[in-house]
Amino acid sequence: MTMTPGTITGKELFWFNNTLVAIHVSSMAGEDGTCVVEHHMPYGDSPPLHVHRREDEVFHILEGRLRFQIDGHERIADAGETVIAPKGLPHTYRVESPEGARALTITRGSDFETMLRQASRPAEQPELPPLMEPTPEIIAALVQLCAKNGIDIVGPPLW
Repeated sequence: MTMTPGTITGKELFWFNNTLVAIHVSSMAGEDGTCVVEHHMPYGDSPPLHVHRREDEVFHILEGRLRFQIDGHERIADAGETVIAPKGLPHTYRVESPEGARALTITRGSDFETMLRQASRPAEQPELPPLMEPTPEIIAALVQLCAKNGIDIVGPPLW
């Protein structure tokens, strides 16, 4: 999936696993720590089941379709829909649209943004990174970084 360059001009871009992340609003920009991140995700992308200890995670779907699992309940969300994963509840999603998906993720606090910055690498270009399977070492490092930032990995991705 190649992005429309106008949507991310001047944004910090990172490759987080197999996704492209653009930070639109850093948690450091305002007093309440609101963070807005744009995710570009390939078909089938799914983070492990996880719990945010200190912040809700709000997803606004811009393009594509995602299947969410929140506290054991599944729902489909299409472009234009907004979904909240309240803090303390296990959640994950899977990109169901063959063309991939694009979503805004909104959190309040620096946990999520800090983890993203620590676990990502600068994007070499404004498009998805080459697909790679995570190694056991990458998974272990991500679990550690998440735990350090108030996010607990509690299960596998959705397949």
